[in-house]
Amino acid sequence: MAAMGGLIFGYDIGIKKYGRKVTMFLGGLFFLFGAVLNAAAVHISMLILGRILLGVGVGFANQSVPIYLSEIAPYKYRGTFNVLFQLAITVGILIANIVNFLTNKISAGWGWRVSLGGGKSEEAEQLLKKIRGVDNVDAELKDLVEASEASNKVEHPWKVLLRVRKYKPQLILSTLIPTFQQLTGINVIMFYAPVLFQTLGFKANASLMSAVITGAVNVGATFISVYCTDRYGTFSWGPLGWLIPSEISPLEVRSAAQSVTVSMNMLFTFAVAQVFLKVLCWMKFGLFIFFAAFVFIMTLFVYSYVPETKNIPIEEMSRVWREHWYWKNYMDEQSPAKEAV
Repeated sequence: MAAMGGLIFGYDIGIKKYGRKVTMFLGGLFFLFGAVLNAAAVHISMLILGRILLGVGVGFANQSVPIYLSEIAPYKYRGTFNVLFQLAITVGILIANIVNFLTNKISAGWGWRVSLGGGKSEEAEQLLKKIRGVDNVDAELKDLVEASEASNKVEHPWKVLLRVRKYKPQLILSTLIPTFQQLTGINVIMFYAPVLFQTLGFKANASLMSAVITGAVNVGATFISVYCTDRYGTFSWGPLGWLIPSEISPLEVRSAAQSVTVSMNMLFTFAVAQVFLKVLCWMKFGLFIFFAAFVFIMTLFVYSYVPETKNIPIEEMSRVWREHWYWKNYMDEQSPAKEAV
């Protein structure tokens, strides 16, 4: 819930008013203070407060980083840049699992703390030249200026996203992609890996080592996504659950749509994690059959309804909706500001 609060404040206070970089900086401060508080905790209230601060940091970071990466990356490499965000997360998870394993044998009673604590067009043109490494950025700058002008005309992006018909595809995908991602069961497997391996008969140290192996597989799979995304397209799960929602929305509703993505991701992460152990005791191996069935359903959904975004400049993304067999029915040229009234 702290993460959901963080993304709301991150949108209203950070992205909407001050931009992506300030929001990322604030998220980093919340991470820092939360980690320090948890590492220094002497009673449960400090742990809870530290977790709340870390959750707010997650909300700020997940709201701003994918959007920022999608916007500054060259469109040919946008997928790779954005998947590197997920790669950093998986590497962090792996390092945390390794630290947990190594500190488990510290007998002095402090090993857990180691685990726990661990607008101006001329300026815009020069910055874009610096980022792209070329001198001619006129066409891209023109697209960015036009998108920015259209965005400035929209005073209430939430109202536009929820009410304007042509943004229904972005709203639906921003809702369903993170929901489906959590219903693969991957996060609860990462959360409860030591418990799951202990139920299979592994001892404490062996279960922690198994969690390290799971984290290593996660990192390896993300490396595959880094290599494949911009070469073969975006039809897979894992890190692309963050990439696709961050690039499919036009600038005027992009931040609001990303807030929906983060909200649904955190909501279903929380819900699935809360019921996982009880449902596991009730369904036993049937729970993993349920997850597998959902993967099949999600694959059909992606194949049928998620448009391919490979090599499409982010400011020209509207054309993938106009060319899609189903979503083209929602496209029109009516002004979003007028339609939302």
